[in-house]
Amino acid sequence: MKLQRNGRSKALAIGAMALVSSLSLAACGSDENNTSASGGSSGSAPAAAAIACGSKPAALVAAGSTAQGNAIDILKNNFEAACKGATINYGGGGSGAGVQQFNQGKIQFAGSDSALKPAEVEASKAVCTGGQGINLPVVAGLISIVFNVEGVDNLVLDAPTIAKIFDSQITKWNDPAIVALNPSAKLPDADIQAFHRTDDSGTTDNLTKYFAKASGGAWPYPASKAWAGKGGQGANGSAGVAAQVKQVKNSISYAELSFAQTNNLKSAAINTGAAKPVEATAANAANTFAKAQVAGTGSDLALTLDYATKDEGSYPLVLVTYEIVCDKGNKADTVDTLKAFLAYSASDAGQKAIGDGGYVPLPKSLTDKVNGVITALA
Repeated sequence: MKLQRNGRSKALAIGAMALVSSLSLAACGSDENNTSASGGSSGSAPAAAAIACGSKPAALVAAGSTAQGNAIDILKNNFEAACKGATINYGGGGSGAGVQQFNQGKIQFAGSDSALKPAEVEASKAVCTGGQGINLPVVAGLISIVFNVEGVDNLVLDAPTIAKIFDSQITKWNDPAIVALNPSAKLPDADIQAFHRTDDSGTTDNLTKYFAKASGGAWPYPASKAWAGKGGQGANGSAGVAAQVKQVKNSISYAELSFAQTNNLKSAAINTGAAKPVEATAANAANTFAKAQVAGTGSDLALTLDYATKDEGSYPLVLVTYEIVCDKGNKADTVDTLKAFLAYSASDAGQKAIGDGGYVPLPKSLTDKVNGVITALA
């Protein structure tokens, strides 16, 4: 069965009010057998819930998205503390590298900020005996436009201006387009130091999808994991670009909110055409995820996101990291731990833990679907 993305999208029946309230959900216990109390997490409050560990602890190897790196650290620390003998080795490397390693049969799951393409699904059948790779949305976040500009604490940008900055069409901080969006800011007559990802990146893919939908043609390239803009400087991974912005004056880049928070970086508000600019907050991103749609078919839960939203309080630059797994054909010695780890990650407790670490808890109506698919993995 090939992955299809067509007009038969199924709208998630969720409201923004309910989703925002999920940011403060208390962790829930599990009533499954074979559970153990969870330990503390790195970068978040200790998870109080019980975790269903499964009956066959194993070592999982995974790689891919750096966007979810901090979230995976939180989840693996809690899971390993609860489930003695189980380990999660997540190598990062970027979404493109993760999908490649998955389709080579080197890892049990991949993290990707972009859904599998039809050709990638077809290639996965060689390693998913009797099945194929599917997209399970587990970690949601937002892309912050992070900046370090002398004398500027608050910055407003819009999609055309951001696109032109990252394509070297705008090269000075006091460019008229930036001044028009920030009339009261003291913008320096300084060169813009723009940083982009050098690795094939799902974060780059989501940023350029936003440009394609919202920049009015200011970004002249197709959306892609590979960087296409002119000029700028490159760095590897979300941590790499965030570190550069922290160190370099008058710089700008794009990274997930958790990396902005970890590095104490300022994030620009986005002028979407709504009544006022939208701040880069988890609650505002949750408003956008509240209107996400499932575009995948069967057990595939790939989403469509509205990057061009103009709704009040809806932050447009969002991404979801999919855990790429085989629906059938998983290795017998690791499938039990794989299902247990993914089930914890998509649980109320797991989502709250990463929500406390700068990510955005997914709507419960969606995580219920994710857990339904996880249960059926074989």
